[in-house]
Amino acid sequence: MPRPSFSDLGVSLPVVRALNRRGIISPFPIQSLVLPGLLAGRDILARSQTGSGKTLAFAIPIVERAPRPPQRPAALVLVPTRELAAQVVGEFAGIAEVRGLRVAAAYGGVSIRDQADALSRADVVVATPGRLEDLASRGRIRLDGVRILVLDEADRMLDMGFQPQVDRIVRRLSRDRQTMFFSATLGAAVRQLAAAYTRDAVMHEVEARRPTVEEVQHRFVPVTNGGKIEALAAILEGTPGRGLVFVRTKRSADRLALRLRARGIPAAAMHGDLSQAARERALDRFRSGKVATLVATDVAARGLDVEDVAHVINYDPPEDDDGYVHRVGRTARAGRSGTGITLVLPEQRADVSRIAARLRLADEFRQEGMEVAPPRLVYMSRRGRRSQLYGRPRRSA
Repeated sequence: MPRPSFSDLGVSLPVVRALNRRGIISPFPIQSLVLPGLLAGRDILARSQTGSGKTLAFAIPIVERAPRPPQRPAALVLVPTRELAAQVVGEFAGIAEVRGLRVAAAYGGVSIRDQADALSRADVVVATPGRLEDLASRGRIRLDGVRILVLDEADRMLDMGFQPQVDRIVRRLSRDRQTMFFSATLGAAVRQLAAAYTRDAVMHEVEARRPTVEEVQHRFVPVTNGGKIEALAAILEGTPGRGLVFVRTKRSADRLALRLRARGIPAAAMHGDLSQAARERALDRFRSGKVATLVATDVAARGLDVEDVAHVINYDPPEDDDGYVHRVGRTARAGRSGTGITLVLPEQRADVSRIAARLRLADEFRQEGMEVAPPRLVYMSRRGRRSQLYGRPRRSA
């Protein structure tokens, strides 16, 4: 059966033409699922892998349905990070102009006065919760005219502790609105939040063979503490294209970028302690190819959308399954291919192997000669305490 076109899904001809000019011809699966309902004004809750086209899935209905002035903004997109805010604004490029819509972003690290001026003229606002609440509390933006609300990467917003700010923002909105939830994962907390914010929402999920993007090749490389930097340098020197390297701490990002530069590998660091201007400079150098390697903390795991990232390297393994999915999801976006490489110290093998097994990557883990550890069982003691162990339950004290 042929895949539907954007026109088949109800997208107007001017918007279809704008998409075509960007080289976007056919909808991705998540877009095919949600566009008919969203264009009809339905609330939705959608789950799809990172890099699968979620942003356009809500940007197109906003452009098609956003009511015109006098009241601004007409649509609000809440996102967890500055990087994702910039990416979402970029996705509106070309299609928003079709209807003369202005799109502006609000996030921390830059002048609140300059942002407020841009927001006063915006039909669509893309914002992080903290900065938007600050602007609203100062009376620099009114939200009672919002008729379309999007929560993008809702699970990440909850993980980062933004629910109180989101709740206060939503209380400023009209109840007469369309609400959309988009995320790569839909846990119980997200579903509960969606139930409170939506009306008769339709849920759409795009299932995949495994949680990670199909086009990614996964490698798990055993290393030692003494040989870890040399292993990374060898990978970067032997693998063409842009490389995104993840570490766990801000200090580690600066230190690793410095060590790579000392080895003749151009690298920049990006993390939350940098000013917004410094972060944008690092990202611009990476996008332009002035540096082929960007060393980042998890602040970049969501929202960083750079074309043709050839490989993602977990210099420090992620703490959990979602961390792995979102980090590695920075490559192989929108149908491209890519490689995810995780460096594994001896003391990390058990934990990383369990992440690999849960993500159906056990075969890839074993290919490097490492064994997959048995699942960690969790028992409740008679005193209500949790005991984690490999074999039989541990006796209560």
